[in-house]
Amino acid sequence: MIRNYFKVAMRNIMRQKFYSGLNIMGLSIGIAACLLIVLYLRFELSYDTFHTDIDRIYQVDLHGKIAGQEIFTATTCSPMAQALENEVPEVEMATRLLSDNGYVMRYGERAFTENSIMYADSNFFRFFSFPLLEGDAANALREPRSLVMTEEMAQKYFGSEPAVGKTIQMDESYTVTGVVANVPKNSHFRFDFLISSASLPLMSNGIWLNNNLYTYLKLRPNTGIEAFPTHFAGFVSKYIGPEVEQFMGITLAKFEEQGGEFGYYLTPMKDIHLSSTTRDQFEEGGNLSYLYIFGAIAGFIILIACINFMNLSTAKSAGRAKEVGLRKTLGSYRSHLILQFLTESLIYTFTATLLAYLMVWQALPGFNYISGKELSAAFLLEPSFLAISLLLIVLVGVLAGSYPAFYLTSFQVSEVLKGKVRDGMKGGAIRSTLVVVQFGISIFLIICTGVIYSQLQFFQNRNMGLDKNQVIVVQNTGYLEANRDAFREALEQKSAVVAASYTTNVVPGVNNTTIFRTPGSTTDHISGRYYADYAHQEALGFELVDGRYFSKEMASDSLAGVINEAAAREFGYAKAVGEEFIDFDGNGQERRIRIIGVIKDFNFESMKTEVRPLIIQLGTTANQMLVRYQGEPQQALASIEQTWKEIAPNQPFDYQFLDQSFDALFRSEQRMGYVFTVFTGLAIFIACLGLVGLSAFTAEKRTKEIGVRKVMGASNTSVLVMLNREFTRLVLIAFVISVPFAWWVMDQWLADFAFRISMNVWIFVGAGVFTFLVALLTVSWQSYKAAVSNPVKALKYE
Repeated sequence: MIRNYFKVAMRNIMRQKFYSGLNIMGLSIGIAACLLIVLYLRFELSYDTFHTDIDRIYQVDLHGKIAGQEIFTATTCSPMAQALENEVPEVEMATRLLSDNGYVMRYGERAFTENSIMYADSNFFRFFSFPLLEGDAANALREPRSLVMTEEMAQKYFGSEPAVGKTIQMDESYTVTGVVANVPKNSHFRFDFLISSASLPLMSNGIWLNNNLYTYLKLRPNTGIEAFPTHFAGFVSKYIGPEVEQFMGITLAKFEEQGGEFGYYLTPMKDIHLSSTTRDQFEEGGNLSYLYIFGAIAGFIILIACINFMNLSTAKSAGRAKEVGLRKTLGSYRSHLILQFLTESLIYTFTATLLAYLMVWQALPGFNYISGKELSAAFLLEPSFLAISLLLIVLVGVLAGSYPAFYLTSFQVSEVLKGKVRDGMKGGAIRSTLVVVQFGISIFLIICTGVIYSQLQFFQNRNMGLDKNQVIVVQNTGYLEANRDAFREALEQKSAVVAASYTTNVVPGVNNTTIFRTPGSTTDHISGRYYADYAHQEALGFELVDGRYFSKEMASDSLAGVINEAAAREFGYAKAVGEEFIDFDGNGQERRIRIIGVIKDFNFESMKTEVRPLIIQLGTTANQMLVRYQGEPQQALASIEQTWKEIAPNQPFDYQFLDQSFDALFRSEQRMGYVFTVFTGLAIFIACLGLVGLSAFTAEKRTKEIGVRKVMGASNTSVLVMLNREFTRLVLIAFVISVPFAWWVMDQWLADFAFRISMNVWIFVGAGVFTFLVALLTVSWQSYKAAVSNPVKALKYE
């Protein structure tokens, strides 16, 4: 019997080649899109799961509140790890990491600037599951100036030669003690080099208020984190309290009375990529809400593909109804007929899935490019994924074939044999509803894509308060040593160079946040702070709203500061110029800084957050330089590089364009926009395939009516309008239904941004008009063929 089901199914599929082709094409594209999204979701959910003890590993994070500003940061202090191991019985071991970059590394004649370096404790390879390919895991990071590099870096520096025992030259000589496998792409932190923590005095700093590295702990088996709030409260009382009194001049109790808070909490390592709410993680994490969105898109696309199948199957119900009637007359059970239709559906789905696999295989490189991921096609052949694919075949096959199977087999035999199949009211109403659902989803996706791109354009075109364009960041200028001034002076002589400024910080972002006070007050204020020289304003192009910038003619500017409007508000100064604020050195000693200028607020960080206080103080030398240029960027870059090589011929020239750094702040939103566009296009295409089939069926069903109308004098245009009227009405209904839902979803998404667009009505109108035109053109193709056909042939139909 099963064999007969397959034989009959194949005959029906081959007899209806046009509709079968539409069904298979729509299903294959829909399944391919779904498989791509499944690959994406799997990759995002797999972060850090390669670590053997991932369920026992936690990151120690810091929560503080000073001057009304809450701080959630992933960085903690150097002595935290040792205290955890010594004083918390639930902790099996703890380890620390500190990220660094911008080092020139040399081996022989080879020299490269490396930006992915970490300092790590000696237990790194016992704590994490990064396989060491060469060297001794227990001792590789034990001694000072020990260095472990990835397999890729070993190949880069040493080629096929063994790496262990070789010497890499940095500020000092470092001995390669191990080669580790390349870090998996689904790790929340990445590195090319690991250097022993014993090499860096900063990692032996005993100050608890100095938070600049990352601490991880591993629980003992069969223990939990319930007692950690008590343990951390003890740490605050024992270690933080005395330092607050030493450096801030008040007791911990007084600090808390003023509204201050200080404490620690744990974040499971497996949740860091998608669920961490702390700042200062190694890399920008993923967004769990995006996974829900992409999962919903996968469901939408599969639903649209299934709707196509159901629509086309029910549309052809009249022809199949006679088959059902004859089979029932000859003794077939309804259950057998249902199984027959489901078999056909499964054959469609199985064929479509095979084609979908080929599509995914071909599309994966392009999808990786637009999504910024490195999804592997090998996962397509893993048993788990094949099982998912098999389940998808069954689910889609049953879903797509269920309605035709139950609907067609419900006809009464007497009505079928008399030719009284009720194809119109019930089937037509359901098909109309399904078309509305299809295009409602399509319009929803188009609106979402339009809003996302509008927000991205707003980011790129908004006046940020500084000029990020035509600025080159020259890095590692510390290697110029005594020639830094000579390098700046040489650049200032170039016609392409407008300004050259040394700075300790390159926006976006501020790498130093500090506590300040105003004279006569014990209230703490938090502000970002960095140092820059006299040309910094000209290099960045920010605007002064009051006062002046640093001047070489004013020797007192060494104890002066320029602040932004947010800092003036934070300090409570209505007229900030001429006022002072108090800075603290590392030993708690006060320095009075006089405010000489107020900058108009500019976005020196992400536009997802409000502009926070910023202080710039005078510093005439630093390890980075901003160079504002004019003219062609490549010519300016070549001129700057030539000057560098003249002054420092043995040092690599490393640079980046400032506007690219700002663009990276919303790269995840850009990629989301690209992915949305791709899948929105696929959804519309699949929906249009369904319209092609339905319009062809409608024209075929009304062939004799069209012939009569044309004989009676109807024009081609009137016939075309008659055939298109129903479908265009359905698209308009879909538009009305989808707009409120799309507005609500995008309003929720935009709520994450401190600076956002107001959703323009033309985005919604444009989505509706675009979908209407696409649907109209799709239907008109079949309608036009029917309208211009010979009426004589139409009257001979049937």
